[in-house]
Amino acid sequence: MYKRLCDYIEYIENQTSPEKLSKLSKEEREELKNQLLTQTQFFQHERLIHLIVTHMFALATIIVLVAMVYFKTISMLILFVLLLVLLFPYIIHYYHLENGTQKLYTFYDRFIGRTFGEEKKNEKSKTKQNK
Repeated sequence: MYKRLCDYIEYIENQTSPEKLSKLSKEEREELKNQLLTQTQFFQHERLIHLIVTHMFALATIIVLVAMVYFKTISMLILFVLLLVLLFPYIIHYYHLENGTQKLYTFYDRFIGRTFGEEKKNEKSKTKQNK
């Protein structure tokens, strides 16, 4: 899923560049906007599912940790380590989905001609360059 998200971000970044947007007809712009909204919804759904799964793994890890302290068996330790090893990739994957979906929001904002927070970001980078 992360590769698909990266590929789509690259595609939409290319399509929403000012040069490309100016060459599109009104119908093509509307189609591209609808496509962006649809893909964003798909990625939001995927993000929600992975958030739920990540929380369930974290909860299971905590429960096994408590059981490990209470029962003091090697099988609980093995289960705890296994869950912990699986939890970190879930967290990393969710992190990538979250950031990628947030980036799609900025493309939509660029597409409709609005910028939320990008002015401040550009001002900060200009200030750093002047120093």
